[in-house]
Amino acid sequence: MLEITGLTKSYGDLRVLDGVDLTVGTGEVVGLLGPNGAGKTTLVSIVAGLRRADAGRVVALGADVTADPGAVRDRLGLAGQELGIYPVHTVAENLRLFGTLGGLRGPALAASVEDLADALELTDLLGRRAGTLSGGQKRRVHTACALVHRPRLVLLDEPTVGADPESRLRLLQLVRRLAAEGATVLYTTHYLGEIEDLDARVVILAGGTVRADGGVAELVAGHTRREIVLRFDGPPPELDWPGARRADAALHLPAADPATETVRALQLLGDGRTRLTGIEMGRASLEQAYLAILAGSGSGSGSAAADRVAAGPSGGTAGAAR
Repeated sequence: MLEITGLTKSYGDLRVLDGVDLTVGTGEVVGLLGPNGAGKTTLVSIVAGLRRADAGRVVALGADVTADPGAVRDRLGLAGQELGIYPVHTVAENLRLFGTLGGLRGPALAASVEDLADALELTDLLGRRAGTLSGGQKRRVHTACALVHRPRLVLLDEPTVGADPESRLRLLQLVRRLAAEGATVLYTTHYLGEIEDLDARVVILAGGTVRADGGVAELVAGHTRREIVLRFDGPPPELDWPGARRADAALHLPAADPATETVRALQLLGDGRTRLTGIEMGRASLEQAYLAILAGSGSGSGSAAADRVAAGPSGGTAGAAR
């Protein structure tokens, strides 16, 4: 379990985290979302014990990380944004090294290396030097190194950057499995579809504070509206419909039940139907909710420098944070 209370961090005059409260339960996946510079990487770095907070408390797996940053490093797996693998060593050597650092030995280590290699499609790459791999393959090795010692707290900071669709699917399957086995997972990404696929709890961070916290369905229902989109050959006609919006050659109609209300919209169009070229029933998405929440908070892209500073001069760290 992970409990964050009143977490505050500044870099000079820039307040990056401003009293953040966040709890991630055992066996739970929380998707941490926010614009660049929102403080996501700073938060992950503090939880991993790589950076100290100015104020607040982090309790991870029962230990106070703010008082003792190294308290849970052998039970924590961090895959940061920057690659943390040894390019001159083979994939198998990298995995064995990080597994050993995490406390695995003998048959347990061998079994874990085999399992992670299979889960992330690395089996055919085990004998190759990590430095000769493609960017996407290196990313998979980097993530596997963070997980090979079977950590109980998993921190994945944009783990699918540069990944192809099949690799992304494999990783999401693995994340779901880790949570089912009891791991606590904090997952940051800009690919909101991944959070929907994981059915994770969503925490949106902006301006150094938590702007929203809830399930995907809850946030979508509370911050979006479904709509019917009617496309025309030429400018769309006026229509007596509450909240109707015209954009280019399309007419956007808010609708609680698009399937049913499309019939009424067509009836209201009358002769205007002759110029109709297409009908779409828009599905409300997490992306729409996310953008609405950010717009409501008045937060934009923030300061990307803050997260770059948090990563440190050597970039991210794979495996047990050491």
